[in-house]
Amino acid sequence: MSKTNEKGIALILTLILVLVISVMAVSLTFLSQSETWSSLNYRLMSQARDGAEAGVHSAANFLTSTTTYTPAGTVSDPLSGYKYTSVWPVQSPSTATTGHDVYLSANTSKQAANYPYSAAQTAFNASGVGKGSFSAGNTTINYATYARLLSMTKLNSTISGSSATVQTWEITSDGTISGVRAATVEVSAILEETVVPTFGYAAFATNNGCSALQFGGGGYTDSYNSATYISGTPTAAASGGNIGTNGNLSTSGSPTTINGNLSTPRAGVGACTTSNVTAWTDTSGTVTGSIVELPQAVTYPTPPAVTPAPGTSNTTLNNKATDCGAITGCTYDTSGGCATNDFCLAPGTCPPAAGGPGIYDNITDKGGVHLKAGCYNINSFTENGGGALYIDSGPVTLSIAGSGQSTPFDITGGGMINSVSPAYNPMSLQIIYAGTGTIKLKGGGSSIGVMYAPNATYSIGGGADWYGALIGGTLTDMGGAGIHYDRRLQYEDFVPGPWMLESFTWKKY
Repeated sequence: MSKTNEKGIALILTLILVLVISVMAVSLTFLSQSETWSSLNYRLMSQARDGAEAGVHSAANFLTSTTTYTPAGTVSDPLSGYKYTSVWPVQSPSTATTGHDVYLSANTSKQAANYPYSAAQTAFNASGVGKGSFSAGNTTINYATYARLLSMTKLNSTISGSSATVQTWEITSDGTISGVRAATVEVSAILEETVVPTFGYAAFATNNGCSALQFGGGGYTDSYNSATYISGTPTAAASGGNIGTNGNLSTSGSPTTINGNLSTPRAGVGACTTSNVTAWTDTSGTVTGSIVELPQAVTYPTPPAVTPAPGTSNTTLNNKATDCGAITGCTYDTSGGCATNDFCLAPGTCPPAAGGPGIYDNITDKGGVHLKAGCYNINSFTENGGGALYIDSGPVTLSIAGSGQSTPFDITGGGMINSVSPAYNPMSLQIIYAGTGTIKLKGGGSSIGVMYAPNATYSIGGGADWYGALIGGTLTDMGGAGIHYDRRLQYEDFVPGPWMLESFTWKKY
């Protein structure tokens, strides 16, 4: 067979192979370029979303900071500038913008600003607040934000004396990257200030250190409901006696029992030190519920100064009419509706008028003092011996000034007897103190009330009971006293709670 006809086949095969390899190389090049562009697009989208989220958080920081933004309800930004009851979202009632939602906006290309208080809009529009930029490598990321006011509620706490406007906002932010390869991502979130009951715990200690709460000697908590009270001693449930603190709970002495949850921003069970504040130090005691780790410390507003302020003179009430001296509103025996050998202190209006009844200096009680419905401004009250504090009708609001007194309120003598009907409603007696002094309480079968003293040091003893709730700086119950929380308090008085940023959504343009 002749091989001359096979000349040139190698060249043809080589050309075919070169062609195939070239096609594969071009395909790989396009594939690599596609992956590169895809990776770049993902990076730009992620960076734009980061920018949009930065705008949301910047706007949230602005709205939640008392130094940058004050909610409506001030003289310069009155509530009359808004329609906020029975509507959602909040509307502007002015003629020019009737029926319009209310916006703070630094992104006017998406949403025009119409917030009634121009100073707030100006502050929101500042660089770094509603709009701004930052760098990520060689890329500049911009954000522009607007916020819509969804709801607004005016809270007036009769206990803390605080007044606040609670708001809910919808924040929308665009994150953008300009250039040949541009990207835009929109992120929305809901910013809500919660509303919580003033007395949400049987006892709460605002101190953030060790032994902020101490229970020992058989001290305990539980709960009842005065709304369903009929007669006799309320039936207590072995639950619902929740306690809380910004610091540590220390328990000792069986059968010390917390019949409920312990809430604190601290974590862990064990020894507590200044550098390692644990949630619970247990020598001998029981928490029947859970340890709830709070997302942040709880802040209770400090009550306003007692006005009109009482004086600082001292009066001792023994057992004769002349003990009242020149005190306006003080009567002795049955002339004031009191029991024999007891004293009546007349209430004032709320608040008491200067020079009228209801304003008392330092009172030392050695017999028995009766209070009636109304308001009292007292510098200090101390039981000595067998004296007792009687609440004859309610509600009674007892505002303690404590000027020059290390122990402005001490009822460890004869304790307290609250005979108000319906019985066991702790709102019948509201004791309010803004200072840092010591409060000494002695429980009893009829010790019914709430005490709001978020900066004070409490000492509870007597081996008897307190029906209601207590808020203090630190609180010590080492005398076996029981604190019975009235679940009805969850619906009686409210204060602003922590802000919550929630319901994140996003989309890419």
